[in-house]
Amino acid sequence: EYEMGKRAVGIKSVTLNEPHFTGHFPDRPIMPGVLQVEALAQLAGIVCLQMEGAEPGAVFFFAGVDGVKWKKPVVPGDTLVMEVEIKKWNKRFGIATATGRSYVDGEIAVELDEMKFALAK
Repeated sequence: EYEMGKRAVGIKSVTLNEPHFTGHFPDRPIMPGVLQVEALAQLAGIVCLQMEGAEPGAVFFFAGVDGVKWKKPVVPGDTLVMEVEIKKWNKRFGIATATGRSYVDGEIAVELDEMKFALAK
């Protein structure tokens, strides 16, 4: 699902052959929380690229995140369904605010109250 400049849904198939599982954790592989947040940020960044005032080839920087809550471990074999929504866009300053959630089997795995992005100028 995708609404230009507003929201998107993305899917990540989590597989054991991803390099971070070697050390996180050797006997119990769990997708690192920071990578779950990064996946949400990248999805929101794609939506930001369609915002009014973002020129073709624009770059958005991930500027911050607040209110992250992990609810369920994400493990190899899971399908991470991510939803992001742009809540605010300040065209003048090139600042976007978004929310995000990820689900595994319909249950929330991670949610965050706010992500911020800055348009590189």
